[in-house]
Amino acid sequence: MKKYLDEFKAFAFKGNIIDLAVAVIIGGAFGKIVSSLVADVVMPLVGLVVGGVDFTSWKWILKQEVIDAEGAIASQAVTMNIGIFLQNIFDFLVIALSIFLMVRIILKAKEKMIKEEKVEAVVEPTADQKLLTEIRDILKNRS
Repeated sequence: MKKYLDEFKAFAFKGNIIDLAVAVIIGGAFGKIVSSLVADVVMPLVGLVVGGVDFTSWKWILKQEVIDAEGAIASQAVTMNIGIFLQNIFDFLVIALSIFLMVRIILKAKEKMIKEEKVEAVVEPTADQKLLTEIRDILKNRS
């Protein structure tokens, strides 16, 4: 038990766990933004293009609702909400594409920074350094 506790402490107090928590929180907020974009902007436009269809109202009724003699609903209808499912798939695809593009941009920037560091690392020696190197080589050859 002590071993597991020590492993958990090592895991929980690493710097990466805080980064992960921040990423999850920001990811959740980003997911809400994208869901709103899809539900409130994109899907109405798609519905308009295909003839005014509201995708979220698409459903298959498996069992009709039952209405009692007084006109009140005795039991709710059983439905498969296909439109909401399709919208969630579209949400996922938009979020996945956004994250893919973001990661790609970050990796390209990181790659560019590494190339710049390598260019800076290969600095030509100054004229003084070249002269000193030549003198060293001449002295080495005399011995």
